[in-house]
Amino acid sequence: MSGLRSVEEQLAHVLAAVRPTPPVRVPLRDAAGSTLHDALTAQVDIPVFDNSAMDGFAVRHAEVADAAPERPVHLTVVADLPAGTELDPDLEAGQAARIMTGSPVPASADAIVPFEDTAAGLADSLGEIAVLRAPQPAAHIRRRGADLRAGEEVIAAGTLLTPLQLSAAAAAGIAEAVVARRPRVAVVATGSELVPPGQPLRRGQIPESNSELLAGLVRDAGAAVVLRETVDDTDAAFLAVLAAAAEAGAEVVVTSGGVSEGAFEVVKNVLSGSDVAFTKVSMQPGKPQGFGRLADGALLFGLPGNPVSSAVSFEVFVRPALLRMQGRTRIHRPVLRLPAAIGWRTPPGRRQYLPAAIDQSDPARWTVRPATAGGSGSHLAGGLARAEAYAVVPAEVGEVAAGDPVDVMLVS
Repeated sequence: MSGLRSVEEQLAHVLAAVRPTPPVRVPLRDAAGSTLHDALTAQVDIPVFDNSAMDGFAVRHAEVADAAPERPVHLTVVADLPAGTELDPDLEAGQAARIMTGSPVPASADAIVPFEDTAAGLADSLGEIAVLRAPQPAAHIRRRGADLRAGEEVIAAGTLLTPLQLSAAAAAGIAEAVVARRPRVAVVATGSELVPPGQPLRRGQIPESNSELLAGLVRDAGAAVVLRETVDDTDAAFLAVLAAAAEAGAEVVVTSGGVSEGAFEVVKNVLSGSDVAFTKVSMQPGKPQGFGRLADGALLFGLPGNPVSSAVSFEVFVRPALLRMQGRTRIHRPVLRLPAAIGWRTPPGRRQYLPAAIDQSDPARWTVRPATAGGSGSHLAGGLARAEAYAVVPAEVGEVAAGDPVDVMLVS
């Protein structure tokens, strides 16, 4: 569509303005949800020592290599090895040690016989056992360093630290991590019609929902909300909230509303002539966009006010910027290609981001459909509750038919 900036051009403009947040060192227990700044290397081997994979008996393999139910091999149990023991008994001919899963394997043993392959079972710590089945050489022994060696990289820089990554780091003996400091973000919803949820509504008023939406999306992107406000469409109110954002140390200000072509577009009116530019982008919803740098150095994202427009605009522009500030390796949501369950129309000449639901009832053939009967209307806030993704349809596609393959950007 003539006169519109492409999504790629607008995103490139945004990312070129991003500055990384500084690194901070934190205890591992406080690093969940942060982005790793410096790669983590193992401080110990994983496993730390040769240990048993089974509850059973540590033996010398050569002595039990011919064991069978009809010719059991009898051994004397001379030691008991629970998890955490420091014992390393020297097994002589005809001897075994009872051992629990995770316990260190004696240096003189080279196989583990599970309890179920003996006649004695768990009966006695010390005494005689009869081995009924021969183990393979080195059977049920987890070798030191088989997973990771000390000095090897555990987690690469730019990785989101989730419980799985933190568990691996802890297992490698790591106590601290250098992570990117979370970007400080102010969220501002503008509109004289906005009223806190639950309050009585006069004619023309609506419950305010965008600050809830945007604050949650900011946190989901690993950033910190340092200010969350709703203001009316007056210059004084908006200027006051910008001052409050600066006082709170906001590095990013995300606003909703006030960026279109109306007479009361407060964000556009106040920031006209500043380093914040107001652009029309070839997308639906989300065509009007404001972006630039405020006088205090903070980045400002001026998003349209309709809830779906705000949600889509955040996903396309704000989230990648917040992730880039943290040095995240991947800044885009995962995308699947799924067949459309039903057909729908698309806006002429603009890329469509349609809130969508994914039907997973057939594991072999997922399908995608609009989350609401109203399609991609930017005012359909209720449909966001059913949205698991956005169906992304190119500008040159005028209509999606049932069965057509569609790119689906996952958001949940």
